[in-house]
Amino acid sequence: MHDLRMLLPACAAWLAAWVAVGAPGVGVSAWATVVGCWGPAVAAIVALGWSTRGRPRRDADGGPSAGVSRERRHAPHRRAVVAAAATILVVASCAALAATSAAVALAERERSPLAAAAETRRTVEVVIEATTAPRPMRAAVWAADEPMVRVDGVLIDVEGSRAPGVPVTVGLSVSTNVEWGSRIAFTARAQQLATDESSAFRLVSPDRVELVSGPPPWLAWAADLRRGFAAAAAELDGDGAALVPGLAIGDTSAVGAELDAAMKASSLTHLTAVSGANCAIVTAAAFGLAAACGLGRRTRVVVALACLAGFVVLVTPQASVIRAAAMAVVILIGVVSSRRAGGTSALSVAVVLLLVQNPWLARDYGFALSAAATAGLLLLAGPLARRLADVMPTPLAVVLAVPVAAQLACQPVLILLDPAIAVYGVPANLLAAPAAPIGTVVGMLGCLLLPLLPSVGYAFLQVAWVPASWIALVAHGAAGLPGGRLPWLPDAAGAGILLVATALALWLLLDRRGAPMLRRSATAALILLVAVPIGAVVGPTAVARAAHPGEWDVADCDVGQGDAVLVRSEGAIALFDTGPDPSALARCLDLLGVERIDLLVLTHWDADHVEGSDAVVGMVTTVIHGPLDDRRSSSVLDPLLAAGAEAVQVEVGRRGVLGDARWRVLWPPVDTPPGNDASVVVEVEGGLGRAVFLGDLGEEAQARLFASATLGPVDLVKVAHHGSADQSERLYETLSATVGVIGVGADNGYGHPTDRLLDLLDRVGTVPVRSDRSGTSLLTANGDGGFALWTERDAGDVAPRP
Repeated sequence: MHDLRMLLPACAAWLAAWVAVGAPGVGVSAWATVVGCWGPAVAAIVALGWSTRGRPRRDADGGPSAGVSRERRHAPHRRAVVAAAATILVVASCAALAATSAAVALAERERSPLAAAAETRRTVEVVIEATTAPRPMRAAVWAADEPMVRVDGVLIDVEGSRAPGVPVTVGLSVSTNVEWGSRIAFTARAQQLATDESSAFRLVSPDRVELVSGPPPWLAWAADLRRGFAAAAAELDGDGAALVPGLAIGDTSAVGAELDAAMKASSLTHLTAVSGANCAIVTAAAFGLAAACGLGRRTRVVVALACLAGFVVLVTPQASVIRAAAMAVVILIGVVSSRRAGGTSALSVAVVLLLVQNPWLARDYGFALSAAATAGLLLLAGPLARRLADVMPTPLAVVLAVPVAAQLACQPVLILLDPAIAVYGVPANLLAAPAAPIGTVVGMLGCLLLPLLPSVGYAFLQVAWVPASWIALVAHGAAGLPGGRLPWLPDAAGAGILLVATALALWLLLDRRGAPMLRRSATAALILLVAVPIGAVVGPTAVARAAHPGEWDVADCDVGQGDAVLVRSEGAIALFDTGPDPSALARCLDLLGVERIDLLVLTHWDADHVEGSDAVVGMVTTVIHGPLDDRRSSSVLDPLLAAGAEAVQVEVGRRGVLGDARWRVLWPPVDTPPGNDASVVVEVEGGLGRAVFLGDLGEEAQARLFASATLGPVDLVKVAHHGSADQSERLYETLSATVGVIGVGADNGYGHPTDRLLDLLDRVGTVPVRSDRSGTSLLTANGDGGFALWTERDAGDVAPRP
């Protein structure tokens, strides 16, 4: 039986760290959290001192005095006070340490010279040291010759002077040969991120990138091993080749967008995230090998710790890795000291230590999912297995209990990332479970053998390919089944309701005690807690979706006076701006069944183009944007990045792909100051024909665009600035689009779209599609430059003028 009190310090430290790192964002000093945590700790020390003060003495003849008698009567109360005070002291101290660590780190961020550089928007020369292996940015949206990687690091110096080592992040070309431990120098502009971001600054528009030094020897061996392993696995075929590095060492860089989506839909992504199972395999194998060699207990532990450290270096210190490694260290220390370290104790100690070392882990979803899954396995797997054994064979009950326990523990956290429940997650995990350890162990052995015995190592990879291919097959099969994604209420409300429903379901399943009336009431409450959220989400959306065609290429969302235009190509989705209202954009996305956005283009930072971004937090893969505008841009980007999106500032010349379509940035030029005339202008060419999205460019900027870019006739133009009069006639005459999409609100007070713009469109043969009159509009290309048009208020066809 696990003592749940052991988890109290971890929960307290987690809450304190979460509050401390976010407090400055709401105008509260992080030190207030520190004081609030140390206060109970000091009070507990005072209570302990009072409870253990000098006790009454006995009489001269040795008999008990009246004071001793009172002491005996009050002994139970005194012991209870001591126990309570000791518990409060431990819990409050853990919370206070995490909060203090956060407050100190936040103060260091404010003292960084990058803070002044960000305030003045000046370019600075920096040197950083990479603290993780580079992460490929979503290759699906970048042209094949322009892949990007995200590098997280610590600041080393600014303008040649040593600087505090605050965490920073930067996007670089993949041609920059950066590995964990490398030092790189470049010039860039700094953007100060929100205090709850793990990185203090984002370095944008890096230029003159130079590799100062490679990783130190104790890290370099792992970088070479990872590269060689990835290259060898790439010679295999199919999705199995992409999954082998992920199963063995957590390298998912080769996993494509389609496979990644299938793994997520089937709840199998944890198989490619290095965590407790991998660390357990490494430490157990090292410990067992040392025992077979006749080494003593302490030496065995040292060998296991050394192998664990090497494994962490190889797979790089991701959140799940450091949590699992910390637990393993706690357990191994218990082995050395001959003290049994229980699972909940090890988890609690590991979480507290890691949060004190890095308080921002409290807001890391990967860390939360890793800890939740571990807690679920420790606390729920056993009881679930015993209950299921009543209705099925015990071995089958044990096998089923493991994925169910992990899924139940993680699902409330997953709701915060994606408001839906993977219906086939448990069956998919049951099918994939036998293959995962084989692929992991064999793949890891192949990785280690490749530098020594290449042929033997590659043979191991070929064996690991078989279970990896099976897992990919299961993922695609589960993802392809109908009804695999059950929509749920989003955000904290949805997570809270699901948590309560899960607790009720577990109580009904595991505890057979309780009055029949109480159990019936709990059952009724559970039914309501499940039915109401599903009905509220699924019902209106299903009715709305039945009213419009399923096939479309361009959708102009009715978001009022603002822009929000969707482009779809081979299942990939791009969204140009988000409009002024999150609820209006959410209604449009629900109407169209859009659940993932591969590319979000934020043309500039005006409210009517970006204020609706809250509706797509957690849905976006990559964000491209123009020049940053201090707090206006950070308030929009920070929530998107916190939910896992990658952000890249783009200028003229940047290119990429969207499904089978290609896009290129036509504007703005380098060093354009933020504003309407710095709008990101993008040309898209593919199944929809050729389209240009003009943002809010004014006439003068349009004229400069016309002079600098190679332009010709297009099939669709997103009219600039909601149809204002500030337009270049020459540009629209050259584009000569079939359709002109205008995002505009009824009775907007600006007179948009203006008569001048409408007359111009009529003169060049462009049919206006206006959201103020048509509502949300869907355009489907017919292949000859025309479009089938569906709108919320009417429908028809739009053909090019002969």
